[in-house]
Amino acid sequence: MFSGIVEAMGIVKKIEESGSSLHITIQSDFSADTYIDQSIAHNGVCLTVTHQNETDYKVTAIKETLEKTNLGYWKVGDLVNLERSLFANARIDGHFVQGHVDSTVMCKDILEEDGSWYFHFSISPEWQKYIVKKGSICINGVSLTIVDISQDSFSVAIIPYTYEHTNFKNIQKGDEINIEFDVLGKYIIKYLDNIHVK
Repeated sequence: MFSGIVEAMGIVKKIEESGSSLHITIQSDFSADTYIDQSIAHNGVCLTVTHQNETDYKVTAIKETLEKTNLGYWKVGDLVNLERSLFANARIDGHFVQGHVDSTVMCKDILEEDGSWYFHFSISPEWQKYIVKKGSICINGVSLTIVDISQDSFSVAIIPYTYEHTNFKNIQKGDEINIEFDVLGKYIIKYLDNIHVK
């Protein structure tokens, strides 16, 4: 379980193909403190540490993960938003995030507004019911609030600190970005759908 508050940025140091999977080596400031089987969110994707040393660690993305996220687009040198799992006694400054990415969305536009940025993302009809104005959403592992919604898109506002301390500063129009909808909303919608079916 995560909160969507990015802890650090890592650098993709190596990508190795193995069948339909990718073994990805990440360099980060907390690599020396990681351990085998640890869960870490990478751009919002929960991956398990399989090897580690003082400077970097390795994770594996299987076919299912590659099909539903933007990990397949990663290149050596890319910056990745990182968050280690929550302590049970920690404050939750974002919202509950599982690290289970629902889909990717395309960045449609980026507008700078005198010290803040508005990012606009496309959204397909099947996901519209999970988008709530002023509701929570996780984008590339960052807990954010939805600012506005249109028929085929939504927007979020990014403050300077978030812009500088995450890979939002590297996002460009046309990029595919990981998205996880609010888990509480998903359960409520599932429950209501089941009631209507009966």
